[in-house]
Amino acid sequence: MSDHFVAILMGSDSDLPQMQPAIDTLAKFDIRTEVKVTSAHRTPQATHEYVTTAEQRGCAVFIAGAGMAAHLAGAVAANTTKPVIGVPINASLEGLDSLLATVQMPGGIPVATVAIGKAGAKNAAYLAAQILATADADLGERVKAERAENAKAVEAKDAALQAKLAQ
Repeated sequence: MSDHFVAILMGSDSDLPQMQPAIDTLAKFDIRTEVKVTSAHRTPQATHEYVTTAEQRGCAVFIAGAGMAAHLAGAVAANTTKPVIGVPINASLEGLDSLLATVQMPGGIPVATVAIGKAGAKNAAYLAAQILATADADLGERVKAERAENAKAVEAKDAALQAKLAQ
């Protein structure tokens, strides 16, 4: 396991059910995480302090999930040059407000934005693993193996479907 870690930040503890797939996926790859509730609006100083100290302690990638105004990923990106992945949370308007708030960043302050909700959280973890794998060949092989397992699962589902349809 590397000294580096991925920080998973949420604007509220109510975001945990949608962010849990990120935590689970990173654990599957044996990637160390820190998970924290912090708000771009309600605790801006604490958010700034956490991002700064996390970077100093070895945070390699930040994943930030937030709903509604969804400025957390942008607030994180404003305070680091490490990769930031934004996960729009479905808190209102089916997550579209969060998606737009997360994806619309000014030039020079990028936030990689994934899908809304659980699928986005899972993809954020995969993207973080792929970023870390650029400097960790073993992790890269584990990511490739996971992709191969996913492909086999789809092929098995198709085989089962074809068998059912042939009856």
